[in-house]
Amino acid sequence: QVQLVESGGGLVQPGGSLRLSCAASGFTFSSYVMSWYRQAPGKERELVARIGSLNINTNYAASVKGRFTVSRDNAKNTVYLQMNSLKPEDTAVYYCNVEIYYTTYWGQGTQVTVSL
Repeated sequence: QVQLVESGGGLVQPGGSLRLSCAASGFTFSSYVMSWYRQAPGKERELVARIGSLNINTNYAASVKGRFTVSRDNAKNTVYLQMNSLKPEDTAVYYCNVEIYYTTYWGQGTQVTVSL
């Protein structure tokens, strides 16, 4: 079955960096668009970044553009989110996502907290 396992979250000071990873299994990873979402307390889940299957096309939420970079390693079935210049408003649970034949799959999430 499809599994998505995120890792790499933690506590970081404003201006710091983190790299999230999402290990995927149970499907042909290289064939699908992969996405990162986040959900802050009391807010709706929002799209952060998305990457096409060939590691060429990417798009980002306006709030993270220029600070975050999404990438993937199809040989390792892993998608990454490099987060730089982190701000307190980036605090959220970050989720990996894939849509396969109109079914959406989510990982369990990883907490990112940006605070002094």
